[in-house]
Amino acid sequence: MHGYIEREGSLDLVQPEFRAVVAALRDQVAHRFGGRLHSAYLYGSVPRGTARVGRSDLDVLLALHDDPTEADRAKAQNLEAELDAGFEVIDGAGILLFGRDVLLSELERYDLGWFVACLCTPLLGDDLAEHLPRYRPTSLLARETNGDLGDALPRWRRQAEEATGTAEATGAAEATADAALRSLVRGASRKLVRTAFTLVMPRYGGWTSDLAEQAEIFGRYYPERAEQLRKIAVLAGNPVADRNVLDMYTENLGPWLAAEYLTVHGAKAPRP
Repeated sequence: MHGYIEREGSLDLVQPEFRAVVAALRDQVAHRFGGRLHSAYLYGSVPRGTARVGRSDLDVLLALHDDPTEADRAKAQNLEAELDAGFEVIDGAGILLFGRDVLLSELERYDLGWFVACLCTPLLGDDLAEHLPRYRPTSLLARETNGDLGDALPRWRRQAEEATGTAEATGAAEATADAALRSLVRGASRKLVRTAFTLVMPRYGGWTSDLAEQAEIFGRYYPERAEQLRKIAVLAGNPVADRNVLDMYTENLGPWLAAEYLTVHGAKAPRP
């Protein structure tokens, strides 16, 4: 969509299979965080109505009145585990915690602020989007959302080394290592496709969260990398425990994309 980026997702779009877990999430968040909670949001495939039973995770953002404490993080981790164990329709739950002031800060205006205003669906509390501007698909937005790919590459290399080292074991340890590799491929694939899309987003003049569509749009501007991005978009939804995939990400596509991003949009403002 051209012009302003419209907010995606709605509670009305949540598929029937996922309504029970969303209801449980709402109740438990209110119960466990009480007066510390400012507002709660869903994001990702569940509020977009595109979630796959047994394959999609439940993505949640909680805005607290103050910065999160260790006790808050422990509550969030416990709730993640309980939702994952209690509802087979989801493949895990992830809860992000931020203080309200951080989400509304000038530093985060074009990253977390944009995320809340455009990609998050209100679940509980007063919507922070009322205090944020409307957003256009500009180079500033591209820089502040994904101008940090270069910082991710060393971390992916280290995590791949750790998972591969564990994979030399057998039995349960090997299964755990494979799960770690799949998780890393999944997360890295998503980051790469989204970064590739936001590289061309200002020229495209719009926004989509669909990874396959993001890859296709990127391919219009970088046809020599189009097929590579299509395959990565598939891996984002169907990850494999393959170290070679991660090596391609960190030694081939990733460095090229990070360098091209810096040339076109510049680096993301450093965070404290």
